[in-house]
Amino acid sequence: MKTKTATQGMRRSLPAFAQIVQTIPSGLIESIAEAQRIKARVLSYAHQVYSLLLGQLCGAWSLNEICDAEEVHRKKLFRIRGMLPARRNTLSNANRTRDPCVAEKLFWRVYASLQASERAFFRQAPKGRLARFRTRRIFAVDSTTLQLSLNSIDWAKHRRRKAAAKLHMRCDVATRLPVFACVTSAKMADCRAMATLCDGLKAGDIAIFDRAYNDFGALWSLEAKLAFFVVREKTHMLYKVVKRQAKSDLPTDVFSDEEIRLTGIQTRNKYPETLRRIRARVEVDGKTKELVFLTNNMDWSASTIAELYRARWQVELLFKELKQTLQLRDFYGENENAVKWQIWTALLAHLLLRYMAWRSKWRGSYTRFAGVVRAALWERTDLMKLLEFYGTAPPPNGMAWDEKAPCLPGFERFFLKVMGQQTT
Repeated sequence: MKTKTATQGMRRSLPAFAQIVQTIPSGLIESIAEAQRIKARVLSYAHQVYSLLLGQLCGAWSLNEICDAEEVHRKKLFRIRGMLPARRNTLSNANRTRDPCVAEKLFWRVYASLQASERAFFRQAPKGRLARFRTRRIFAVDSTTLQLSLNSIDWAKHRRRKAAAKLHMRCDVATRLPVFACVTSAKMADCRAMATLCDGLKAGDIAIFDRAYNDFGALWSLEAKLAFFVVREKTHMLYKVVKRQAKSDLPTDVFSDEEIRLTGIQTRNKYPETLRRIRARVEVDGKTKELVFLTNNMDWSASTIAELYRARWQVELLFKELKQTLQLRDFYGENENAVKWQIWTALLAHLLLRYMAWRSKWRGSYTRFAGVVRAALWERTDLMKLLEFYGTAPPPNGMAWDEKAPCLPGFERFFLKVMGQQTT
């Protein structure tokens, strides 16, 4: 069994990128590819994943940048499970022809592996006013559009002169981590993916939606599962008020609290039971707005329902983290396989970074954390030690700084003199 000192010394001899890659269990990528009966000839699947991870972590704009970085750091790259620099055409052909389900399954296998070994990372409790829901799971469901550079891509035509992919996601509000995700063309409406996104919900779970998810058939399936939901009302919805709470009994920020029944020809058949309709003033993204919510919970206070909808902003923050710190602005290929390979490796890179930030007890913002990792990607240092002490007052070795003035002998009086502009 290796000692702690030997393990730390091994980490210091490896570049930071190798330490990130080691979070992925050894042989996992090969086992997934073998199960799919996919044979790799020149470029292995592991090398392809590591190259795309490198592109995500260093923010490479093209495959040429990835291949050039691997060539420049050839010696350090070989320490990463025997990797050799990839050729641009070989990597491009792999992204274009290979099934991206390998990257998708890899993400969820790594997710499950971390969930089994680091349960505290996935069992964080809701904070603030939602602390009362410690025993419940709260999920936010939303999607984000990823613009593609070419408008000639047939599979992802979005508008007349635009092409885009869409990432649908169900996010855990407490951990701000994806629980379910799928990639489609941007043409696919959010409500069409709603049934798939909510398939894993159980009794007592809480799902929060924006108004694009007004699919009452899917909402009725949540009611059948005894799960709760909060969704924004869509305009021009037909309904009749069954019961109304007195205005004097409502909080200041709540304007109405009603029990309604849908009267539309299709909606009343899809959702035959009553719903609760709340109109309240809610602060979202620093702005106060008047919003209308629908929910199937008749017991919680109107303020609690409004606070639950505010928690939906966590999935927006997750999308913001992905787009600001990873390479999802420009894509390395234009066909469907290449785009999905890049999106799933971006999700994998985000998961590994979030895990390392939690493990190192990082106190700053995630954006700054990703910048520090990017700067130290090829440094031979213990990355976890660097992250633990980065930005703190004491130096990493725990010793005090040398109190001797850092100047040449005979120049002490100039060193002690106050420099710069002075006011009298």
